[in-house]
Formats: sequence, structure tokens, C-alpha cells
Amino acid sequence: MITTPSTHRLTSNVLVEMLDDARQRTVELTQDLPPERHLGPKLSIVNPPQWEIGHIGFFYDYFVLHKLFGLSNFQIANASQLYDSMGVAHDARWTLDLPSMEDTFDYLRIIRDAMVSRLPEGLTDSATSYVWQLATFHEDMHGEAFAYTRQTLADQMPMIVPPIGGLPCLDSGDLSGEVFVPGGEHTLGADENVGFRFDNEKPAHVQAFDSFTIDISPVTNAAFMRFVEAGGYENPNYWSNRGWVWRDAQALKAPCYWRYHDAGWQVRIFDRWQSLPLNAPVCHVSQHEAQAYCKWAGRRLPTELEWEVAASRVGDGQTLSPHKMLYPWGNEPHGALLANTDGYRVGCVDVAAFPNGDSALGCRQMLGNVWEWTASRFGPYPGFSADLYAEYSEPWFGEGRMVLRGGSWATRSRYLNNNTRNFFLPERNDIIAGFRTCG
Repeated sequence: MITTPSTHRLTSNVLVEMLDDARQRTVELTQDLPPERHLGPKLSIVNPPQWEIGHIGFFYDYFVLHKLFGLSNFQIANASQLYDSMGVAHDARWTLDLPSMEDTFDYLRIIRDAMVSRLPEGLTDSATSYVWQLATFHEDMHGEAFAYTRQTLADQMPMIVPPIGGLPCLDSGDLSGEVFVPGGEHTLGADENVGFRFDNEKPAHVQAFDSFTIDISPVTNAAFMRFVEAGGYENPNYWSNRGWVWRDAQALKAPCYWRYHDAGWQVRIFDRWQSLPLNAPVCHVSQHEAQAYCKWAGRRLPTELEWEVAASRVGDGQTLSPHKMLYPWGNEPHGALLANTDGYRVGCVDVAAFPNGDSALGCRQMLGNVWEWTASRFGPYPGFSADLYAEYSEPWFGEGRMVLRGGSWATRSRYLNNNTRNFFLPERNDIIAGFRTCG
């Protein structure tokens, strides 16, 4: 018997549907890769797909079959020596004697069938619901990594099967302005009423904050273009010391996927160059770039506390009610008219889209489209305790990673809410990240 955090109990049918949906997405994001991409190229910010898919299988093998259901052996020999991400150094993942891609997917199928065969009928217990979701959300996160790795390596746009009923038409255009948020106290993090919580979202705790203003929408390509054209990448006064060293080493004069061509700005989206979509949020920028823009604009990045307040609280412009919502629009889960999530649109949309998903305070796209950099370092909440997957958060505290909030177009909505924290080093500009500013 393993000890797991409490979580809302789900039926076996729901858990299997969730797993199969995550697996379909893994296939959609990797099945068309040519043989030379199964392992290469070797970069510090990517994993070889042939290894990464096997690692997804090993995570289920270890946490669900081994830890939860008590199987003594893994489903293939040497599984931990091949696929344990904490035991296999990053550079070694290209040199291992890995099973073929076909055999790797066979490994995933064997594990899936072994997991399903051990589920009870109907409602599962709390431990099963928790571990199953943990492992499925882990595959979801690797699916997002597959998506932005395809962007990094200029692969063709993946073919994602649209949801039943298709995708609704969206509003387009710019959306500017800011909202005022009165100061007060806020319960930061997820409490026991949230169905599933990652360990870095706990425990919920009260923090005080001063009044502030925050952008209604993320910073657009058009706004960021003005910073670029004003010489923002050539002026060290806008950059932190560390940021300027990074920019200089990268020799950047604009975001990494931009170029000036035929008298206009273009952006590479997967393997194709196209005109820069001016009203879409700026994307694939580092926190260093976001901070430099803020300095130029006389603004700043929000703290994660401020971001969560703007996303989750109800107020009238003068005071805030104590009520905190799980999603910007309320406490009901996502829908196709509320946020650009789940990968179906395979890219960003204009910042004016999804008005039905506005927060009670008037901010749009707090969830979906792009992850948003904050000014907060990634660390434990007071009273933090690691959960079953101890390597998820704790090893990265104090490593200089910064908190991102809100999710991207490729983030799966089943684990995304106002409490969700992501964390990357401030120089990462390969992830699907933008930002909004505060005053």
C-alpha cells in the first residue's frame, strides 16, 4: 500500500478515456517523424523522441503498475536503466541501446493493457484516481514538449484530430488596456476542494498584496515589434546583467523565430515562414526578453500572487470578495468557447479571442494561448511536502527557475486551472511562453 495525497475519486471509464486520449496525442505528435528524427539531433533543450516515448511508458510502469498495483517486475528488461529520467543523464539518452520506435510503442501498449486489466468496475479509490491521473498528466506534459520541440527543430505542423463537433469561430483583433486590482489578502495555491493538486501547488496559504494594475491581455506581437524596432535588443540599459549576457551570446536582435524579410516581419511557425500575426501574443520569448520589454515600456512583470489574484478573484474595482474561482470564468471546467488549450488549434490565436473566458476582474486569456512569465522565483510554498513523485518539484527549488502561469495552446485542460505552476530557467525561449505586464 502506498501513501498518496487525497484526490477526488474518478470512475474507471473516465481514467481509461483520459489515458487513451493522452496516448492518441502522443501518437499524433510523433508518428510522422522521419527515422532520422527518432533520435536526433542532440540538443540540450530536447530529448530524443525514441527515448522520451519510452520514458513515458516507464513512468506508468513504475508508478501505476509497480508502486500502485504492486507488480514486482517492469514490462521490459532494464527499463529503469534506460528510461529513469533522474538516473539517466541527458547526454546519455542518445547513446543507449534503445528498443526500436515500433518496439517502444509496443511497450506502451503492453503497459496500457496491464493497467486497464487491474482497474475495478465503477468508482476507483482515491489512490488509484491520484496515481493514474499523475501518470496521465505526465504524458500530457511530454505531449506539450513534443509540440514545442517540433517548433524548435522546424518539423512540419502536426496533424491533430479536431474534437467532435469541430472548433467554433473566434473573435479576432487587438485588445488593449489594463484593469485595476485593489489590495488585500489572497489564498495562494490549491486547497483540498481542488480535484487534483500537484505538490508545488500546496498548501494553500494566505498572502497580502498591494493594489496594482495588470494588462487585460498578453503583450501582442505588434507591441513587442515596437520594442524591437526601437532598438530594444541593442540597448543594454533595458536588460538585466544576466539577460544581456544571454542576449549577447545568442546574438539576438528579435525573438528567436522572427526575421525581417521583404520589408516586413515574419515568424517561423513549425517549418513555414509567414507574416507576423500582429494581434497574436508574442510567443517563444525568454523571461529576460519579457523583463527587457517591461523596462522599455515602464512596466513590470506580475508576481505569481498578482497573476493568480487577477485570474481567480471577484471584485467591483473597489474591493475583492473572499471568493476564489478555480478557473477565470468560474468553477466549471474548460470548454471550446473559453480558452485556447488542448492543442486543437495547433498555435496561438489573437488576444481578443475567447471573451467568454474572461476573469471576473476583466482579464482575457488567463488560461491558454501562451504560458505567462512572472517575476517570481520557483520555490516551495510554506509547509511544502513532496508527494509520491518526489522529483517533480523539489529538485528544482533554488535552481534559478522562474514561475510561469496560465498554460498554452498545447497544454491539456484536464490538469490546468488558476493554481497551476510551471517553472523554467529565465533564458528558455523555446517553450510556448509570452507575458503580460503590471503597473
